[in-house]
Amino acid sequence: MTIEEHYNAIAPKLLNWLVATGSPRAEANDLVQETFLRIWRMRDALSQDPSAVSGLAFTTARNLRKNLWRDNAKLTFVDEIRDGDAGMVGPPDELPSDAEDRRAALRNRLAEAFSKLPPPLRDAYTLFQVAGLSIREISAQTGATENLVKVRIFRAKTKLREILSGMGVTIG
Repeated sequence: MTIEEHYNAIAPKLLNWLVATGSPRAEANDLVQETFLRIWRMRDALSQDPSAVSGLAFTTARNLRKNLWRDNAKLTFVDEIRDGDAGMVGPPDELPSDAEDRRAALRNRLAEAFSKLPPPLRDAYTLFQVAGLSIREISAQTGATENLVKVRIFRAKTKLREILSGMGVTIG
């Protein structure tokens, strides 16, 4: 496969995974681009195995994000949003609809629920459900056995249901 074919196959999954695990969309887009720039630089040394490139992409993106967050933790922000401006996205006639408010509230609850999961469970679940990686690919990427990956995904689903239920979110 060419780098372009790898990009077309992996980038959407990688972007979804980064957003689902806490990166803002703009940051996630930048991370995906930087990840594939690095993969491009290594193209001659890459294996032709698509799962190896996928694992490399997810590992690279995760490490880039850790570096970015570590570096940003050192920044000091001085601007503050005034109380009267909180939540305003434009003039009053451009405020979000009730349906958009409900979706945003649900996304916030989901993000909060994911943040309460232990990292191994959160990583396994998002790599499987959001990134669409196979059990074997997750095992290769995380170093956990395939059985342990299955257990972590199951436990993550169970724990998410419990957390969301406690937040008043019903799951069908």
